[in-house]
Amino acid sequence: MRVLCWHVHGSWSTAFVRGGHRYLLPTRPDGTGGRPRAWDWPDSAVEVELGALRPADVDVAVVQRPEELDELRAVGLDPPVVYLEHNTPRGDPPGTRHPMADRDDLTVVHVTHFNDLMWDCGRTRTVVVPHGIPDPGHRYTGELARAAVVVNEPVRRGRVTGTDLLPRFAAAAPLDVFGMGLDGLGAHLGLRPERLRPIGDLPQPLLHEELARRRVYVHPMRWTSLGLSLLEAMALGMPVVALATTEAVTAVPPGAGVLDTDVDALVAAAAERRADPAAAARMGRAAREAVLESFGLKEFLTRWDRLLMEVTA
Repeated sequence: MRVLCWHVHGSWSTAFVRGGHRYLLPTRPDGTGGRPRAWDWPDSAVEVELGALRPADVDVAVVQRPEELDELRAVGLDPPVVYLEHNTPRGDPPGTRHPMADRDDLTVVHVTHFNDLMWDCGRTRTVVVPHGIPDPGHRYTGELARAAVVVNEPVRRGRVTGTDLLPRFAAAAPLDVFGMGLDGLGAHLGLRPERLRPIGDLPQPLLHEELARRRVYVHPMRWTSLGLSLLEAMALGMPVVALATTEAVTAVPPGAGVLDTDVDALVAAAAERRADPAAAARMGRAAREAVLESFGLKEFLTRWDRLLMEVTA
């Protein structure tokens, strides 16, 4: 199929474009959109000018933001549409209406069952296609007795991403924080560089290499969808410590990590993994086995193939 989709979420898109289709990635006049330069994508993912496409050029569109529907209509394209929702609802979660609620012209795809449960989509058909990740290989060494955190814009997002919890974890293990928008994080939290180092946004291969050198992965997210960084850390063979919120409770089975809503218990678990490299490595092996079984790339792509065939039939 010829699948029109925008590059919005790098890790998710990297898995999606590994399917057996041709992926059309719109560019914009300001130079945004298209293929990301720092990611390893196949040649079947090609850049296109949206206004140059004819209706016959697109079999299905995967949209991820309401404005993308407007872009389609503005250039006269009206393919079957799947609306992919990455996020948990904001505001009053059980009562928050989805922007695509009560529609019969598209399907909303959620990446977790938790999101499907919490969004009110009205009569719009919903489907859950859980995440899938390319296997980065068992690369864990844990040679650095530090904890890794991956988060984007932690100062702005604050409690949503558990930014306020980082000082408590930093007391158990020095933190290396990866992601976008980390400027001023240490000062914002009152942490000196020896307790928290903002590393920044790295290309995915280098990110995986650097994560795997840290002793333990800390996932302090309160209210975000299931973080692909958590799944990738598990696939690398890292032991994980995470808040037992949203979909993490089904993604990290017993023995593959430590989940709790008691932050003191999680801080203690991070300290224990830091102090015992052998135990950390054992838990990391269990984490890798669990994530490859539940979030393998093959099943992810098979589910998407099934859905795309259905909506274009």
